[in-house]
Amino acid sequence: MDKFRWIVAAIGLVIVVVLIVGIASIFSPGSQPKASTGYADNYGGSVSAGALLRVPVTGIYPGGSPAGLNPNIQNPLANDPDAAQRGMKDFDAFNCSGCHAANAGGGMGPSLSNDQWIYRSSPANIYLTIVQGRSAGMPAFGAMLPDRTVWELVAYIQSISEKPGKDFGKTVSATPETPPKEQVPAGQIQTATPWQYTEPMPPNGEKPGG
Repeated sequence: MDKFRWIVAAIGLVIVVVLIVGIASIFSPGSQPKASTGYADNYGGSVSAGALLRVPVTGIYPGGSPAGLNPNIQNPLANDPDAAQRGMKDFDAFNCSGCHAANAGGGMGPSLSNDQWIYRSSPANIYLTIVQGRSAGMPAFGAMLPDRTVWELVAYIQSISEKPGKDFGKTVSATPETPPKEQVPAGQIQTATPWQYTEPMPPNGEKPGG
């Protein structure tokens, strides 16, 4: 009987050791897969939430002084020369052009290819607009887009958002009203720098050959 007890005890001990080793292999440091580092070398990772929380959406400040209220947050992809091109593809892939039109010229959503802004123009403000959405109809994409993709979109929007030259066309937006400037139609060219491809418009608006 004593021999039987020793056998049972030995088996129990073996089972306990196997369980301990198995649990240790699951929870021991280094056993978990590491986060992907497949980003471009120029991508520095997410901007901290604490810094983003200090980014004002409004331009109205207590006492009229913005001191300490405008953290200078830059796009982590600012030095990536291909970020704007990837953002241009993201813009169509996620149907941003469904509201803002091709080349972000303005449609149901406001134009993003001029220098007029509702919620401010800093990289952090554009990032927050995409992630949080805005009450006028902009959906919140924060739970749907990877952080890097959002910054690619920021890079693209910044690359196309400039004041149009005084001699060319118009980009369309109902609210806010946009200046009378027009890019070359997106059907002719898709580019992250649409204001480099503009065409002169006659004073009365006729198209060539019209």
